[in-house]
Amino acid sequence: MSNFAYIVGVGHFVPDKILTNQDLEQMVDTSDEWITTRTGIKKRHVVQDETCSDLALKASQQALQQAKMDPAELTHIILATFTPDAYVPNGSTVLQTKLGLNQIPCFDINAACTGFLYALELARNICLVNPKAQVLVVASEVLTSRVNFQDRSTCVLFGDAAGAVIVSGQKRENSFQITDVCLKADGSLGPLLSVIGGGSSHPPRLGLSIDEKYFVQMQGQEVFKHAVRSMASICEEILSKNNLSSQDINLFIPHQANIRIIEALAKKLKLPLSNVYVNVQDYGNTSAASIPLAFSEAYQKGKISSGDKVLLVAFGGGFTWGASVLDFIE
Repeated sequence: MSNFAYIVGVGHFVPDKILTNQDLEQMVDTSDEWITTRTGIKKRHVVQDETCSDLALKASQQALQQAKMDPAELTHIILATFTPDAYVPNGSTVLQTKLGLNQIPCFDINAACTGFLYALELARNICLVNPKAQVLVVASEVLTSRVNFQDRSTCVLFGDAAGAVIVSGQKRENSFQITDVCLKADGSLGPLLSVIGGGSSHPPRLGLSIDEKYFVQMQGQEVFKHAVRSMASICEEILSKNNLSSQDINLFIPHQANIRIIEALAKKLKLPLSNVYVNVQDYGNTSAASIPLAFSEAYQKGKISSGDKVLLVAFGGGFTWGASVLDFIE
């Protein structure tokens, strides 16, 4: 039995519609200069009629094509999201049907922006127990469905996207060995970044209007401090655990939330920005989709070479955070 699981296919998808900073200037009291200097974001992709499962399907199909696999070869589906099509049925079963499948186990996981790494760890463990497993891990978010476009502090930050990987118990050519994953959480800090409307603590009531608690609420400065500190700490932990240093990392892919967070994190880890993949300017914060979107895009652009070590890290509401080391094997 292998001690590792492998990513054998990657894919991503973003909606066609683009919302620029100039567009937001017409919607809320903000400016391109204000958004760019504070976040690094210039535009984001947003859905028109698409749902979470629609985006997930497109990303999954691309990952399957890249892996040269038929959907019928999949043994499990894990969907990371906090913006599914509906509470019930869960999003992964909707995706299963759209892929033309049935019977295989499907489940959703919500760890906000860290959701992909949480799902990756679950898929890795499934494959370690059953080396014949072929697990579709998808992160898909329609963040604009949970954004208050009257709140200028949050509405400029988020976009819609999906990213997917196929995790296998069998090594192939052009695959990524999942060398390690580390995960952490601290629920006491959850109120600093939350969407509680619709849950049992703030349920919908017939005849009552929807309030701001149904949308992303964030104490930005506090989240910034915790995000940098927690992501730097878990990166140092996973590197030390695997007898690595930051100098051993060929490509660093952090959660794409804010350019200032990315730059502060790179500085703490003593990583040159030339080794850091950044696409926040094009997509904004896409929550759980952020890491697989950036990972898939970097791979497709040829930013990863044989023998490269890739470090992924994310931080999200909950609070949750996590990191993973991947080794590319041609």
